[in-house]
Amino acid sequence: MHLDLIQSLSLAGKADVPNDDRIGSAERHAWVIDGATDLGPAGLLGERGGAAWLAQQAQRAFTLATGPLQAVCEHVFDDLALAYARDRQRDPIAGWELPRAAFAAVGLEGNELVCAHLADCVVLHRSAQGIAFLTPEPDREAERAEAVALGPGTGAHGVRTPAVIADRRVARERPKAVLGVDARLAKAGTCYNRVPVARGDDLVLMSDGFAALFDTYEACTPASFMTQMLADGLGALAQLLRRIEHDDAACMRYPRFKMSDDASAMWLRVG
Repeated sequence: MHLDLIQSLSLAGKADVPNDDRIGSAERHAWVIDGATDLGPAGLLGERGGAAWLAQQAQRAFTLATGPLQAVCEHVFDDLALAYARDRQRDPIAGWELPRAAFAAVGLEGNELVCAHLADCVVLHRSAQGIAFLTPEPDREAERAEAVALGPGTGAHGVRTPAVIADRRVARERPKAVLGVDARLAKAGTCYNRVPVARGDDLVLMSDGFAALFDTYEACTPASFMTQMLADGLGALAQLLRRIEHDDAACMRYPRFKMSDDASAMWLRVG
């Protein structure tokens, strides 16, 4: 068996800010990376922001890796640690400045599909048994509550106001397993699970910005998301996502930290 790419797309949250998501696939593994928004000016890793640096470096490592999924992921973790030691221009100001990302990856191994993940990227699997999450079901309630606590319309200006930046820096200092520059922590924190797989199964890997459709905005269920994707493709879902966000540009109906996040999705079929 192998993975066939049906469709992929990646939308920047704002046209004037680089997209820190990356998606990709090979014959037997695929991945999505969601770089965490930088909370200070570039400098730690040169002129490029930490999120963009990490996303691009991880993309390269996933592309070059082969073998069982755990070996692929551990290759990526080690590569990131080595690249950080090579590219770092100075010591970080604090822990919040270290580049970090969420990721999810899948790999075919025999008659099983293996899924690995750290943080809040999402993988949906459609099989003869139905539609299931291969990652934890997304839950943005904690982030929504934090946005509400900073006041109405917090996200209308993006992560740019002093109050939001200060709040996000404090949040980022909390211990959390992420894709980052500490290979030991990434290896210890990554979760793996296995499920049976068959030819014709569909997979969707997405960043949380795209999963917001059935999480933050509750515009569909995972089942109806899959139904619309099969009928109209990812483009129609992306248009729905951005329409919801633009209609709530003030971030009042759906409290959040930015009007639109980077949003990426990839539709694969087992061949």
